[in-house]
Amino acid sequence: MVKATKAEKKIAYDAKLCQLIDEYTQILVVAADNVGSTQLQNIRKGLRGDSVVLMGKNTMMKRSVRMHSENTGNTSILNLLPLLQGNVGLIFTKGDLKEVSEEVAKYKVGAPARVGLVAPIDVVVQPGNTGLDPSQTSFFQVLNIPTKINKGTVEIITPVELIKQGDKVGSSEAALLAKLGIRPFSYGLVVQSVYDNGSVFSPEVLDLTEDQLVEKFASGISMVTSLALAVSYPTLAAAPHMFINAYKNALAIAVATEYTFPQAEKVKEFLKDPSKFAVAVAAVSADAGGGAQAAAAPKVEEKKEESDEEDYDGGFGLFDEE
Repeated sequence: MVKATKAEKKIAYDAKLCQLIDEYTQILVVAADNVGSTQLQNIRKGLRGDSVVLMGKNTMMKRSVRMHSENTGNTSILNLLPLLQGNVGLIFTKGDLKEVSEEVAKYKVGAPARVGLVAPIDVVVQPGNTGLDPSQTSFFQVLNIPTKINKGTVEIITPVELIKQGDKVGSSEAALLAKLGIRPFSYGLVVQSVYDNGSVFSPEVLDLTEDQLVEKFASGISMVTSLALAVSYPTLAAAPHMFINAYKNALAIAVATEYTFPQAEKVKEFLKDPSKFAVAVAAVSADAGGGAQAAAAPKVEEKKEESDEEDYDGGFGLFDEE
């Protein structure tokens, strides 16, 4: 079988990437640092059905994206170019972005602390028996880890923060963790950005719930309404408040002058004779509480009957003699 040349491989890669861009409108940009080929193959199997994983050099991906944009006039796909930085890959999907992102996160594999790696998390060695013989205490002494000999083995006395997040792993730390059998790090594809029909956003957006979206939407409407009211600019959200404010202003003028209109006449009547207002409020309260009072009435009567029975002693006193 004849091997394909570099030029033929580039042409095939361009064709595949352009085909995927035409077929899919949703793309997850994922970081692939420290991800092995076997792990990547498992991820491909797990996403098989509605998603396709495509890896490649950034220069090739950028070249293919530009070519596709020039050939099709799809300028929105150019928003991908700034995201193709570092060791990244593309996941094209037709499924739910949140579900695909969660599926990708499942395929994390534990890894040892290799020399020179930048620690993604803090590494803390917990106290306890290490199972190492006393000749291995030199490792602990170099790292200032307090130990004691217990039943012929080295035991760590207190928890020790061995490596801090962001620090490079040294040879002593790597050797000690290897001896203890600790694989502190886990690696997998990490979603960095989301592309959806030309829009690019952070993966944190996928974690928003419906309640949080409604809350943010309501907050936005409130801000728009406040701004519209402040500058007297009519909007759908501000219009009801504007009408109410206008009615209040017209009502204030009607009360202060002889001018009147149907909606102001009842207010003027209440101001002339406040007792009418009290009667109206009492009537509304009675209508609202009538049902509750009616429901409570039988209970009151029942209690009253019970109390009458308890008070009745049959005509005999407590100290009466027969």
